[in-house]
Amino acid sequence: MSHTLDIKTSGKALDQAEKVLIMIHGRGGSAQDILSLSQHLNVEDYALLAPQATNGSWYPLSFIVPVEQNEPWLSSAIETIAKTVDTALNKGIRVENIYFFGFSQGACLSLEFLARNAQKFGGAVAIIGGVIGDKINRENYKGDFAQTPIFLGTSNPDFHVPVERVYATGNILREMNADVTEKVYANFGHSINQEEMEFANSIVFK
Repeated sequence: MSHTLDIKTSGKALDQAEKVLIMIHGRGGSAQDILSLSQHLNVEDYALLAPQATNGSWYPLSFIVPVEQNEPWLSSAIETIAKTVDTALNKGIRVENIYFFGFSQGACLSLEFLARNAQKFGGAVAIIGGVIGDKINRENYKGDFAQTPIFLGTSNPDFHVPVERVYATGNILREMNADVTEKVYANFGHSINQEEMEFANSIVFK
């Protein structure tokens, strides 16, 4: 199975914007769901792009099973994010003006894409996510974030995402020269809270 490229849009028209926010939904969610969160972010002047996962899921199993068990869906999902980035670049948006926001499965996918393609992006927010795989394959991750601001928010415990993987992901991103901020909320549950949105605005969408 592979994903069909289906990008929902909101905010400024892509050919009139200087900045782009790519929003990546979680399992069982939708592009429209994640786009609705933009009303809480300082992105009034951004073009918003949200790819839709085929059948509502980017890959079928947990993000911490062996990678091959999530193929070919996972590789197709990463390619979908790359094509979404290309959609912005092809309209003349500079890579340092491309931002990311992902939740849950979308956060995992965002972080995996970013770690594989590190460069000076505008910034990223990943709520409840980490890089993908039963073991972390550091060889997959290359590049230099050049101090791209990245905010990682999560709950501890979280049924889907162990906090240890969030911390490990933060360490990898720092090794790759990202400016990482982590915030862990005790027993908050698998959701997004208002303070995380405030952190996103103060750290990334300044």
